[in-house]
Amino acid sequence: WTANLTNTDNSPAFGFTTNFTQESGGSISVTNFKFTTASPCFSGDTTETGSFGLSGNFNGNVAGTFGMNVSTTFSSGTNNQLALNGAVSGSTITGTWTLTGVTGCSGNGTFTINKS
Repeated sequence: WTANLTNTDNSPAFGFTTNFTQESGGSISVTNFKFTTASPCFSGDTTETGSFGLSGNFNGNVAGTFGMNVSTTFSSGTNNQLALNGAVSGSTITGTWTLTGVTGCSGNGTFTINKS
């Protein structure tokens, strides 16, 4: 999956690639996560969690909800948290994101994640 996050003024904010694997209970395993844009807000190790609420059929008509959190904790004990919430439609996920954390690491906007 390839994600593009934009700020409210449509300027690029973040990008990342990852693999999603649906697990029991609607949770997802997020593996091979990698930011494709450099950011001091996520310069260290990150932790990723997520969930899908899917419905559909075997003809490829999939729809549902999506949620994902990316966080990092610095040696000072402070952390940054990127939260994505959206909707799944086929092989595309769209929605909104919010970044909270240390000074200079906050914002919000929209995102699109496409299955690669």
